[in-house]
Amino acid sequence: MAALSSRRLSAALQSQAKLYGMRCLSTSLTNSSLTQPSKKTLAKPGIRNVVLVEGVRTPFLLSGTIYKDLMPHDLARAALQGILRKTGIGKEDVEYIVYGTVIQEVKTSNIAREAALGAGFSNKVPAHTVTQACISSNQAITTAVGLIAAGQCDAVIAGGVEFMSDVPIRHSRKMRKIMLSFNKAKTFGAKLSLITKMLSPSTLVPELPAVAEFSTGETMGHSADRLAAAFEVSRAEQDEYAMRSHKLAHEATEKGLLTDLLPFKVPNVKETVTRDNGIRPSSKEQMAKLNPAFIKPHGTITAANASFLTDGASACLIMSEEKALAMGFKPKAYLRDFVYVSQDPKDQLLLGPTYATPKVLARAGLSMSDISVFEYHEAFAGQILANLKAMDSDWFAKNYMGRNQKVGTPSLDKFNLWGGSLSLGHPFGATGVRLVTTAANRLHKEDGQYAIVAACAAGGLGHGMIVERYPE
Repeated sequence: MAALSSRRLSAALQSQAKLYGMRCLSTSLTNSSLTQPSKKTLAKPGIRNVVLVEGVRTPFLLSGTIYKDLMPHDLARAALQGILRKTGIGKEDVEYIVYGTVIQEVKTSNIAREAALGAGFSNKVPAHTVTQACISSNQAITTAVGLIAAGQCDAVIAGGVEFMSDVPIRHSRKMRKIMLSFNKAKTFGAKLSLITKMLSPSTLVPELPAVAEFSTGETMGHSADRLAAAFEVSRAEQDEYAMRSHKLAHEATEKGLLTDLLPFKVPNVKETVTRDNGIRPSSKEQMAKLNPAFIKPHGTITAANASFLTDGASACLIMSEEKALAMGFKPKAYLRDFVYVSQDPKDQLLLGPTYATPKVLARAGLSMSDISVFEYHEAFAGQILANLKAMDSDWFAKNYMGRNQKVGTPSLDKFNLWGGSLSLGHPFGATGVRLVTTAANRLHKEDGQYAIVAACAAGGLGHGMIVERYPE
């Protein structure tokens, strides 16, 4: 399917808006059906039931704050030790560990293995690291599901970590070539010539990492700004949604709903960290004062309506149902159908939830009205609102997704009710476990049966999963 530019997509959506009933946020996102979900189970003959026993995470903190002197494996180790303490499972009963991360610390390239050894697991427990941008720990979870469903394991820990306080900064490629050549230089003159080249200003400039697409060279913020423009998501709508996220996260924190949080004592820091520190409820007036962060001066994405660079780690215990029950555990949820999707990384970089939602519903034989809980990753307020508008568009469904009609829009009464990545934070490699754990916890708290977890990721990737509440 040929990709439209943002300008053409915007014009096409505007011309079709009245015909297909696309409406503004205030009307279309609050009137969805509240039909009671069905009570059928998604168990399938011949396929093992895989359950989420428990999930935990360190507090998610703004990068450059309290965690700044640590290393990523310190956070990952704390999450692994936390899941052991919270569940009471013995280290010897864990058969495999899978961890997700995005920007790797070169000293601990297989961070799953290093964190596991640091957490006291036997060196006989295999561990590997996966990377799939913002859905890295989603991939860790589904890798664990696959190992268990295939009968390879009965108990796997999946998790993820990201540490943006200390990202690898490389010498320029020119400098790296010179340094590699230095050991081969045989004479003083040859070495002096290389040193002279090293001192060149163009050689000395380092390569800084950027949250940008290699294939397009565009930062994710620029892509999100264009996506918001294409779907006519206003600055006011984005600020309003971001305010909602922070408000809900603050309320969930004060009510003690975020039970996945692990208290974490940072060495040489007096106070134990017990809360996320990026939750900052604000006002429309305060948010309106901020300048555009990416496309200046007319962009609509700002520091206040985008997720922030975050340090944090997560971990969850996933088991076969029979093993969990045999060991005396009370699972939180069944992990059911899941899908991965991918689109054009230029014009549809952040639309993964729009494509993943109908596919995972179809695999599970469910409809939107069966879903009680929605937990979607909030990269940007504009990205979330663009996805919701795309999901509410028959025209988009027919012209881009090959569907006869729209999938429909989740009711905000069911959507990210304990806050999201905009407010809680988004450690790239760790967010997926937070989404799945929160979905399971909300199902019990809100007496629902099914949840959808969905997320977009760099590269035009996306993920969707059905989580089914484990019966009381």
